[in-house]
Amino acid sequence: MASREIEGLTQALARLPGLGPRSARRAVLHLMKKREGALEPLLAALQSVAANLSTCSTCGNLDTRDPCAICADPRRDDKSLCVVEEVADLWALDRSRLFPGRYHVLGGRLSALEGIRPEDLGIDRLVARVAAGGIDEVVLAMNATLEGQTTAHYLAERLDKFPIRLTQLAHGLPVGGELDYLDEGTLAQALRARRPVG
Repeated sequence: MASREIEGLTQALARLPGLGPRSARRAVLHLMKKREGALEPLLAALQSVAANLSTCSTCGNLDTRDPCAICADPRRDDKSLCVVEEVADLWALDRSRLFPGRYHVLGGRLSALEGIRPEDLGIDRLVARVAAGGIDEVVLAMNATLEGQTTAHYLAERLDKFPIRLTQLAHGLPVGGELDYLDEGTLAQALRARRPVG
């Protein structure tokens, strides 16, 4: 039997996505065996992120600085804005290195069943960013779910009055799929084949 502290660590790891109780036990055992090479660097990294974690006031990304590294990057194209549901979607798209513009994280998607309304998301911030000018294209990169497509349709209506090109990711993404779980080839094709909304 492990001590209460070790069992607590195992239970904490088991709550992470993709890890069950057995995987968590294996990870804890590895960390204990490799204390100096794995446990202590992991602990230092966790403490550093916990002390510095913030939400970007511009786009809604999570980073250890505000504005985040993407918003602070002068090489980014200010005229293109990609709207995503969650930070995980932003990270998935940015890993592909195919979108050179800026991002906007809504913080979820519209859902009548879950009671998520437009005012619960970062939609007003998005409209304000577009209204400020300087943006030529807004890419709606919603997940290919019913709620994602409902959100994209709502955003298209809200952004219709602005002189921008409004596009969305090409279909071909699996229905019910989420961006964070797609491979880079599928994401690349979806970004290249984006099309106008409406």
